[in-house]
Amino acid sequence: MGRNHYGYISATHCPLAVRINEKQLQAILMLPGPGRYSHFIKVAADQRKAWGLWNEGWALASTNEGTQVFPIWPADVYAEKCAVENWSGYLPRAIDLDRLFDELLPDFARSGILLGIFPTPQSQGTTPDLKQFEADLRQELSRIE
Repeated sequence: MGRNHYGYISATHCPLAVRINEKQLQAILMLPGPGRYSHFIKVAADQRKAWGLWNEGWALASTNEGTQVFPIWPADVYAEKCAVENWSGYLPRAIDLDRLFDELLPDFARSGILLGIFPTPQSQGTTPDLKQFEADLRQELSRIE
């Protein structure tokens, strides 16, 4: 876990866009990985942004094999729950979907970095194929437009 050179992405910290109560928050955090992935796709498309953790660079995780993973969440409240231990001191930062599609995903594909969709303090995120993730998110965007 740590920082990377993707710090050039100029996302901004935005006020909470998704408001949920603590009971709803805990219920969503308890969903299995595929359920959290579906939730991510719907919320990120609706809000037109995703969230990462930032502290002079984006927070990264790694697989057991050592592959870097870029964790993202559908709302800042979920990212904030993961700003502990190695990510203590990191703050949620919004990532506009255009930047995700145009800059981050191509960079990740070239660098072999995986996306970690919606990890929780108790569970790793889903690591979809980048092309499938983009297709899923674009399909949801077209559905709601």
